[in-house]
Amino acid sequence: MSIITGRGDSGETDLLFGKRIAKTSLRVAALGSVDEVNAALGMARAAGGEAVVIALIDGIQERLIGLMGQLACLPEDLGHYHYVALTLADVDWVVAEARRFETRGVKFTGWARPGAEGSLARAGLDFARAMARRAERAVLALHESGEAVPEPVRLFFNRLSDLLWILARVEA
Repeated sequence: MSIITGRGDSGETDLLFGKRIAKTSLRVAALGSVDEVNAALGMARAAGGEAVVIALIDGIQERLIGLMGQLACLPEDLGHYHYVALTLADVDWVVAEARRFETRGVKFTGWARPGAEGSLARAGLDFARAMARRAERAVLALHESGEAVPEPVRLFFNRLSDLLWILARVEA
């Protein structure tokens, strides 16, 4: 079966459980923003930074996949969603990881200048941070539009962007 189906030519795309939705919807915008975070993290990961950072990126990407599944499910279908869903424990995990890396002595010394250090991994983490902020705004816009977004999903990107800022500062 080909990935090219032509089903999206009408301006709609598939969600989970056979639902279709406009590609211009806030839900699809949020999904696209999360996909951008995942892709940016892939660039940072492929740049070959510290092994501990790469392992952490893998854990983040794993959570993003579950989170995308939650967003690809309309609120009325959430009861059918039996895949890995993001929980407050995942938000706590991000906070714990941020605090663990803060112990390396990360200090705020002004605005980040991504790429200035010559490290692709560091620039990729900064790019992922910027994408996480965009994803946060998209998720909040979806929620504020009246389509309920679970609290862990709404909180995740705020915490994640902080963690990514810290990781970009500690990445050699």
